Amino acid sequence: MDKFVYNTKGVCASRIAFEIDGDKISKIDFTGGCNGNLKGIKKLLEGSSVKETIEKLKGTTCGSKTTSCPDQVAVGLMEYLEMLIEKVNATQKK
Repeated sequence: MDKFVYNTKGVCASRIAFEIDGDKISKIDFTGGCNGNLKGIKKLLEGSSVKETIEKLKGTTCGSKTTSCPDQVAVGLMEYLEMLIEKVNATQKK
């Protein structure tokens, strides 16, 4: 199981903490933001595939903002996947 923390940009929630088991989000927690909405997002996403979550949430906006908490979940998960790829590439170079 991997733990990953993403510091958000441009939204009310300041941080998203992920626990990922294989390709599934086993736990997600938000710091700040709209409590009720984020509790709902948490319930919907826990147990979901990382890749499907990115596909569904990427590009979601909030009002006049170009991002949103759901979009930031996708951005954070993309950053997590990039980190995994970098780890694999570093291991292969050794």
